[in-house]
Amino acid sequence: MTKRIDFQPDPNAYRHWRLEYDGPVARLIMDVDEKGGLFDGYELKLNSYDLGVDIELADIVQRLRFEHPEVKAVVMQSGKEKVFCAGANIRMLGGAAHAHKVNFCKFTNETRNTFEAAGRESGQHYIAAVKGACAGGGYELALACDHIILTDDSSSSVALPEVPLLAVLPGTGGLTRVTDKRKVRRDLADVFCSIEEGVKGRRALDWRLVDEVVPNSRFDEAVAERARAFAAQSKRPDNAPGVTLTPLKREFHNDGSVTYSTVEVKLDRAARRAEILIHGPEDAPPADMAAFYKQGAGAWMLRAARDLDDALLHLRLNEREAGLLVFRTQGDPGKVLAHEKLLLDNAGHWLANEVLLFWKRVLKRIDLTSRSMVALVEHGSCFAGVLAEILWSVDRSYMMDGAFEGDNRPMAAITLGESNFGRYPMSNDLTRLQTRFLAEPEHVEALKAQIGMALEAEEAMEAGLVTFAHDDIDWDDEIRIFMEERASFSPDAMTGMEANLRFPGPETMETRIFGRLTAWQNWIFNRPNATGAEGALQRYGSGQRGNYNMERV
Repeated sequence: MTKRIDFQPDPNAYRHWRLEYDGPVARLIMDVDEKGGLFDGYELKLNSYDLGVDIELADIVQRLRFEHPEVKAVVMQSGKEKVFCAGANIRMLGGAAHAHKVNFCKFTNETRNTFEAAGRESGQHYIAAVKGACAGGGYELALACDHIILTDDSSSSVALPEVPLLAVLPGTGGLTRVTDKRKVRRDLADVFCSIEEGVKGRRALDWRLVDEVVPNSRFDEAVAERARAFAAQSKRPDNAPGVTLTPLKREFHNDGSVTYSTVEVKLDRAARRAEILIHGPEDAPPADMAAFYKQGAGAWMLRAARDLDDALLHLRLNEREAGLLVFRTQGDPGKVLAHEKLLLDNAGHWLANEVLLFWKRVLKRIDLTSRSMVALVEHGSCFAGVLAEILWSVDRSYMMDGAFEGDNRPMAAITLGESNFGRYPMSNDLTRLQTRFLAEPEHVEALKAQIGMALEAEEAMEAGLVTFAHDDIDWDDEIRIFMEERASFSPDAMTGMEANLRFPGPETMETRIFGRLTAWQNWIFNRPNATGAEGALQRYGSGQRGNYNMERV
C-alpha cells in the first residue's frame, strides 16, 4: 500500500455515501460501492468499509457542520437491503500493513468522535436508523450517534463479533462505548461481545444496546418522528447561509514536502523528520462576522485549521517513518490573537462556534498523533492564543533566548490568550495548561494575569511554558543533539512512552478509547492469533477457524 492517501475527497464524486435534505433533517445514506476500495485485493461487500469510505464520511460530517447550518438532525441509514453495515472490511484488514490498520482505527475513532460531539456542541444530532445486520464497525457507527432505532424483525440485529470471529477487538471504541456511554451491565456486555450472531429486538432494548425497537411497519414513521424531535431541540439557525469548504490550496513536491496557503511541511526522510511551519495571518482580522462570512473558507482561522489538519493526516498515513514532527511558527502574534478574538467575542454565532470547535479537533489530532513532537519558539514566531496550545501538546519545547547574530526578526516570545484557559480542552477534559500543571492548579490561575503579555525566554521559563531556552551559542547544538537522539530511539518504545505521558489526570471515555483500546489493539494486530498465517483474519471466509496459541500472555 504505497500510493498516497488523500484526505480531501471531491464532494461531487462520493462513491459510498449520499445525502438527502428535508429542511432541518438530512438523511446520510451509506451505500458502499463494492468495487470502490482504496486499494486492490478486496471488495467492499455488505456495506463494509475501508479507509476510503471513512475519509468520505469525515468530509461529509465536516461539510454538514459548515455548509448546512440549517440541518439540525442527521439520520444515518443504509442504502442496501437487509444490512445496515457489516463493519470494517476483513479482507482489507487481513492484507493491510500493521501501521495502516492501527492508523485506520485511529482515524475512524476521530471521525466517530466528530459526529458524536456534533449534537452536544453544535446542535446537529445524529440518529442511527438500523435495518438489517449491524455488526462490528457498523454497530460502532451507530454507537457514536445520539440515538439508535432498531427495527424489530427476524433479520435486524446489533453485534460486536470481533472477539469470537476475528480474534481482534472492536477497533473504533465499541467496547468502551457499550460500557461507558450506553452503560450496559458488565455481564451482559460480556455475553454480547462473545457471540457472533448479535442481539435482536426487545433484548437489544432491554440490554441498553439500542434506544428504541420499532415494528417494521412503522419504522420509517418512527425515524421521521424522532428526527423532528431532535431537530426541535436544536438552536442552530433556520435560514443562515453556510460556508463552502472550497478545495485546499496545496502542492506536493518530489522531495515529499507539501506547501499549503498557511502551512509548509518540509520532509527530511534520511533524518526521519518532518518540519511543520505555520504562517500567521498577514492581514488584520475581518471587521465582524459578516465580513468573516464573506471571506468564507479563505478566512485565516478556518483556512489554517484545514491546512494543518490535512498536513497531520498526510504525515500520519503517507510518511510513517517521519518519527519526529517539529512545529514552528512565523508571523505577528498580535494578529493571531486578533483573528481568534473575533471568534471568541462572537462564540454564540454558529459559524464562530464551528471554527473554534474545528481548532479543538485539530489540536486533539496533534495530541493523538503517535510521533515524537517538539516545538521550536524562534525569533519571529507567533505562538499566541490558539497556536500557543501546540507548545503544550508536543512532548517538549525549545525557545531562543536573547539576540542571535544576524537575526533581526522580533524577539522570540509566547503570548497567552483567553482561549488557553478553557476553549480547547484535551481528550481528558482538561486544558493543556491544566494538564501541564496537574500538581499546581493555582499556577494556572496565576497565569491568567499574564494574558496578552509577550513573554520572552526568561519569563516563559519561569512560567513553565517551555522546556528549555538556549542562547545563540548553544541553540544549534542543543537542537541537533535532541533530534539525533530522538531518531536513535526505538519507535515502539517512543510511541509507548509518549502515549503514557501525554494524558495525565482523569480518564474519560475518549482517553480510554485512544489509550487503552489503541494500545491493546496495536498489540493484538501483531499477534499470530489474529494476523499470523493461521490467524483468524487470514482464515476468515475459508471455512477454517483460526489456529490459536492458547497461552495467556
